[in-house]
Formats: sequence, structure tokens, C-alpha cells
Amino acid sequence: MARRVFFSFKYKDVSRAMVVRNSWVTQGKEAAGFIDAVDFEELERQGDSAIKNWIDKQLNGTSVTVVLVGAKTCDSKWVKYEIEKSIEIGNGLLGIDISKIKDLQGNTSERCGKIPKGYDFYLWNNDDGYNNMGDWIEEAAKDANR
Repeated sequence: MARRVFFSFKYKDVSRAMVVRNSWVTQGKEAAGFIDAVDFEELERQGDSAIKNWIDKQLNGTSVTVVLVGAKTCDSKWVKYEIEKSIEIGNGLLGIDISKIKDLQGNTSERCGKIPKGYDFYLWNNDDGYNNMGDWIEEAAKDANR
């Protein structure tokens, strides 16, 4: 089954998030929740309701939300909103630590935390995310009856 997955992350971690997204897309899967910097800045200028509408639209038709956790994720009101909205619509939910994926400057970081209790959490590097993420997503979908 082809799954459409929403990826939730703090925009400052976009280079790390793109590693995860690209691994999903190269396996022939569909990803939602990505926006380029120029478009995001334009959306921000339109205010909170425009951002919420964009998130809601991106979540439409998805069955699983993958929260990519980096150094600043826990401080993001938008990641918080995406998690709450995902739970509200019944999406499967899981978290992946992306802090040890090297950014464009070759640096890693520390992660700020995890995701709400009761949901699976994985380490991209240590748990071989490239090869295992599809199974993690399917498990989250099954747990949510999606």
C-alpha cells in the first residue's frame, strides 16, 4: 500500500529532515509537510491562521505523521500543532531522532526530547532509518488502525 506520510519538523533542521524525506521519496513513497524557505517566509507573513490552514491541508490524506526531532523541535509551536492535529484526525504517530544526521556544514546536534508518551521513537542513525523507516511507518499505521 502506498502511504502518504506527513513529516513534522522544525524548519531549522530542514537539511537533516531532507535526508529522511529523500530516503522515503527515493523508495517511491509520497511525502507531505515540506515547503521551501521562500514559500514558508511568505506563509509566515500571512499569519498564524494561514500557517494552520497550510498544515491542515498538508495533513489531509495522510495516515501517519513522522515527527523529526532535532535540537529545537520541542520549542516549535507548529510541531506541537502538527502533533495535536495528527492525533485529532487519527493519524499514526512516531518520532525519529535526526540530531545525529550531519547538517550542510557537517555538524551534528543534540535532540531536545522525544514525542508524546505512548508513541514509538527511533534513532535515525543507530536504528538504520534508511532501511527500517517503512516498517516503522507501517507499525504506526497499524497501531492507529489506518
